[in-house]
Amino acid sequence: MQSRTPADTGRSGAASELPLSTELASAVSGARRRAARDGDRQADTAHLLHTLLEADPATRRAFHGGPAQVARLLGYLVQRTIGYGLRWSGTVEDSAALPVLAGGRAAGWSPAASGAMRHARDRARARGAGRVEGLDLLAALVRDPRCRAVDVLRRAGVDTAALASVLAEHACPECR
Repeated sequence: MQSRTPADTGRSGAASELPLSTELASAVSGARRRAARDGDRQADTAHLLHTLLEADPATRRAFHGGPAQVARLLGYLVQRTIGYGLRWSGTVEDSAALPVLAGGRAAGWSPAASGAMRHARDRARARGAGRVEGLDLLAALVRDPRCRAVDVLRRAGVDTAALASVLAEHACPECR
C-alpha cells in the first residue's frame, strides 16, 4: 500500500510528488502524533527519526551496530520527553543546512524536518524510485549535521559519516 498524503509530509500537495512507502507514511504520521503528545508545537527531525526507527525495518538494518545500537537510539529518543531534549523545548528546529523553499514548509513541521522531507523526495526521484522510502529520509536526516536527529545519532554513538556511506549504496550517483 502506498500513501499520497502530502499534508502529512511537511509539504504542500503536488501531483508530481512521489508517494511515500507504507513504512514512511506510518513514520511521518507517527511523528506528528508524537510531537502533539509531547506538547511540541512542531514535529522535528528527532520525531521523524524516532518513528522511522519504529516503523521501518530497512532503516533499522542500516545501522552497523545492529539491534543493540537501534535500542540505544530509541532509548535516547524516549528520554527526550523525560529530560534529554528539554533544551529544545519551546524552540524551533532550523539548522539551515537544508534549504526550505518558500511555500515548501507546512504548518506543524520544523524547517529542518520540512527540508529533510523535500530532500528525501528529491533523492528518491533521482534514483528513479516510484516512491519515497525510509532510507531516503534517513539519508536526508544524516545529511544535515546540525539537525536534532543527528544530535541524537551522535549521542548514541552512531558514526554518521559511516552511516551516510552505507546509505549512499542505496542511492543514485547524484545523491552521493
